[in-house]
Amino acid sequence: MDTLIASLNRLRALGLTERTWFNAIWFQSTWFFCVLGRETWLPAALTMVGMHFLLVDSARRELKRLAPLIAIGIVVDSLLSAVGIFDFGGVLIPSWLCVLWIAFAAAIPRALAVFGRHPIIAALVGGIGVPFNYAAGAQFGAVTLPLDPLITGAILVSVWTVLLPALYWIALPTTRRSSHEATR
Repeated sequence: MDTLIASLNRLRALGLTERTWFNAIWFQSTWFFCVLGRETWLPAALTMVGMHFLLVDSARRELKRLAPLIAIGIVVDSLLSAVGIFDFGGVLIPSWLCVLWIAFAAAIPRALAVFGRHPIIAALVGGIGVPFNYAAGAQFGAVTLPLDPLITGAILVSVWTVLLPALYWIALPTTRRSSHEATR
């Protein structure tokens, strides 16, 4: 057990979760497990999320930082599902999408932070990039988009043009506070 704890501490000391390249690979892998594998690959996605929480300095502090982002994301996707923008086959929001929100929340202040440095860039990435991800998810069979594509696109562009900058606004001050606390 001591060897395991020592190994874990050595990995934490590398700061992998804070390295953009590591976080980007981790997030993209988790995205594939969630979107391509959905419930079948949920254990792999949960393992990836668990790995993240094992590698951060404080899992408790990390969960506290991510909780607002995760909650907002799950509520927004649940609302979009409830009003018929998304159809997840009989469930309001599937468990794999909740796990994906944990991964996305962890990537916002890390691998995706470059997009949040300027609200206009965040709005553009949100308005263009995120709807594209939902379309990709639909192509992979993870979600059905039952409305006319133009209506769905317009709604998703409108939501994400505002939502992504807001998520950065919520996440980045928290990140700065955590960095400040770590230097005390």
